[in-house]
Amino acid sequence: MRTSARAILLIAAVVTAPLAAQEAVPSRLSLEDALEIARGNNPGFLQTRNDEALADWDVRQAYGALLPTASAGSGVSWQGAGEQRFGSLTLGDLGFGGQPSYYFSNYNLGLNFSLDWAKLKRPSQARAQRGATVAQIRVAGTNLASGVTNAYLDVLRQQEGLRLAEQQLENSRFNLRLAQGQLEVGQVTPIDVGQAEVQVGRSEVTELQARNALSTSRIRVLQQLGLPVNQDFELSTVFEISEPMWTLEELTDLALRQNPTLEATRRSKESADIGVSSARSSYMPSLSISTGWSGFTRQASSTDFQVAQAEAQVAGAVAQCVQTNNLYLRLADPLPSLDCSRFVFTDSQRRSITDQNSAFPFNFEGSPPSVSLGISIPIFQGLSRERNLEAARLQRDDLGYQVLEQELALDADLSVGIADVRTAYQSALLEERNRALADQQLNLARERYRLNAITFVELVDAQTVLAQADQARLFAVYAYHDTVTSLEALVGSSLRN
Repeated sequence: MRTSARAILLIAAVVTAPLAAQEAVPSRLSLEDALEIARGNNPGFLQTRNDEALADWDVRQAYGALLPTASAGSGVSWQGAGEQRFGSLTLGDLGFGGQPSYYFSNYNLGLNFSLDWAKLKRPSQARAQRGATVAQIRVAGTNLASGVTNAYLDVLRQQEGLRLAEQQLENSRFNLRLAQGQLEVGQVTPIDVGQAEVQVGRSEVTELQARNALSTSRIRVLQQLGLPVNQDFELSTVFEISEPMWTLEELTDLALRQNPTLEATRRSKESADIGVSSARSSYMPSLSISTGWSGFTRQASSTDFQVAQAEAQVAGAVAQCVQTNNLYLRLADPLPSLDCSRFVFTDSQRRSITDQNSAFPFNFEGSPPSVSLGISIPIFQGLSRERNLEAARLQRDDLGYQVLEQELALDADLSVGIADVRTAYQSALLEERNRALADQQLNLARERYRLNAITFVELVDAQTVLAQADQARLFAVYAYHDTVTSLEALVGSSLRN
């Protein structure tokens, strides 16, 4: 039981640790605060923003490719003892005994440098690709801002919807009390009271659904912010309706300079232009230079073999000297004898062999340095160069068409968007007037119902007209804010004061 409890606590700690590390939503949340929190916590946006670091390293790598490359290596090896064969003979047959085991070590250092046209163009292409990546991050930021703003507006919309539902419920209860009062004085029948009770029940359902819609919209806001959804907050930003005074020309000018999607495509077009130049590099020669240093050691596990070889060489020299002297004596005119005593294996020679054998692992014997220079000139590569160059040109042309297509679409979307904003503004004003008229009609209907001049059904109709006017006004007001948000996404900056 204790082990299970500890396991449950550990799992709970692992699951809740990321949430605890996240930022808490302030009690009064403004739109600016919401946008700032979303930029620091929204997982999708953070994932896109991480691409900038990789793009920065791509630029550094492109410049680093213009520098020589360096490499260093080292190793050790061992060769076991044994007898080396010379045809059918071995060293043992020659009187040298078995060969000892050997230890080897080595090192190598190398510098290489290569240069071609594609490598020279790579830094500028990497910078253009980095610009495209930054523009894509701006696209993600604009989409995030639109999503957060829409979610923020939806909470305000649902709050207003809940207020209208509560107002409608209060009106229904007022009508019920009015019908009950009229029944007590004998002005109406119980049917009117029953109808009023049904209206109250329907209003309660509407109020319940509006409250649930508000709760859902608040959860969606926290989801957009990248925060846990079990937090409470109040919205503090007030959205006002103001007459749109922008002109199509100024919005178009702003959008052509700031629209992130268009900027990303333009940056990709710049990279494709450089890609065409890089593709031509396959027709140009390339240069390569390399140099290196190396060294090695070789040490026997025992010097007996080397000593035996040296002694055998001295003995051979003595034997050769004696044989030569014999020949000299047999001549008709004998020659002076050679001094064979000078061929002696001394202790100093033995120590020299021992000292020379003490090389492993760092007493390297260096090899001569080397330098090489090469020039490669491509002649024929099976039409692959032509195909790659044509593909680069087509990609560049396609991106050029995409830029033109987006500019045309942006111009059309701005024309439609500014017309939508102006229409939504006028609609909101008209719906505000309609709502005021419907409220007047409801007050008049209540007075007439008290005077028994109209039926309860006509009173309900007047209240229904007011409810519809409230909903129409709510829809028109937030349709205006939604169209402004869409227009801001096109322009690439805020249009609200």
